[in-house]
Amino acid sequence: MPRFLTLVRVDERNAPEQGPSPEMMQRMGELLEEITKAGVMLDTAGLTPTSEATRVTWADGKISYTDGPFTETKEVIGGYSIVQAKDKAEAIEWTRRFLQVHDDYWTVTCEVREIAEHTA
Repeated sequence: MPRFLTLVRVDERNAPEQGPSPEMMQRMGELLEEITKAGVMLDTAGLTPTSEATRVTWADGKISYTDGPFTETKEVIGGYSIVQAKDKAEAIEWTRRFLQVHDDYWTVTCEVREIAEHTA
């Protein structure tokens, strides 16, 4: 079965100060338990803010480092999941359900991409 990476994109500058509600966290926990029991979820996590990040860039034959936060970036990757689904439609359905557990005051975008499997 194919694996899919879901990148969870958020706008750090406009993230809700109050964070997730207890009800949202309960809904999230229930969904994560369901997707794990279904054998679909392989890994998931949230990421620390970009203020704690470093970008490493290779350009013109040289390495450069840029410490966050990255003010020129509106949306950043706030988390990810790796799922194993029968097809992209199933991966998108789980993603839709993930987005719907968020409270209405959140703005979250998910990018679902199939992981290219390399054969030796």
